Amino acid sequence: MSQPGTPGGQPGPQRTTDRASAPSEPTRAYAELTAGNQRFVSGAPRHPNQDAGHRAAVADGQHPFAVIVGCSDSRLAAEIIFDRGLGDLFVVRTAGHTAGPEVLGSVEYAVTVLGTPLVVVLGHDSCGAVQAAREVVATGTPPRGHLRAVVDAVLPSLRRAEAEGVDDIDDIVDIHIAQTVETLLGQSPVLADEVAQGRCAVVGVSYRLAAGAVRPVAAVPAGFATLDVPAGSTDPAASAVA
Repeated sequence: MSQPGTPGGQPGPQRTTDRASAPSEPTRAYAELTAGNQRFVSGAPRHPNQDAGHRAAVADGQHPFAVIVGCSDSRLAAEIIFDRGLGDLFVVRTAGHTAGPEVLGSVEYAVTVLGTPLVVVLGHDSCGAVQAAREVVATGTPPRGHLRAVVDAVLPSLRRAEAEGVDDIDDIVDIHIAQTVETLLGQSPVLADEVAQGRCAVVGVSYRLAAGAVRPVAAVPAGFATLDVPAGSTDPAASAVA
């Protein structure tokens, strides 16, 4: 439901997501995210589901269409870079999008209890967690406190990059994103079963801090993230930027 435009000619917030209209299958959910990111990159966000009316509408329950397992980096606010609002995204954030038991449980809750059809691993270039892990490997000096848990979770990605002859930090980040996708599916039989049944998909994407755009890095089912935005996207704004 469109709201009047705001001063200066910018489009006002739109209310688009409730139980009836939320994307209920993976391809449509991914289309909503990519369309929203395109709006953000182009400087024409619609700010859907951010008005007072929608705030009241979702107070009694949530029906998010995507789980975002993202890095905690302060520049990686999912609702902003995907141009979404209240109730749209179920966001779980840790440094380096590391996936321990609490993260896995949160993802399983969203997928099985809330019926969320899409899980997105959201990483970014110049990731500090990856850089910290590289420094530990280079110096042999273990990190202080609980930062060690973050570094330990990133080390398998560094070993994989070394085995593949990859040294560029952003290429290592891509490997780490793909590794997190594999970790989610490998450590959660519940999530793996939802994907096998076609009720959910898992996509790893990399965000460019300067450009603001995301690009797919890994996906299960394979090739899922290369799909075009399907016709009839539930977001009225999607067709304007698809």
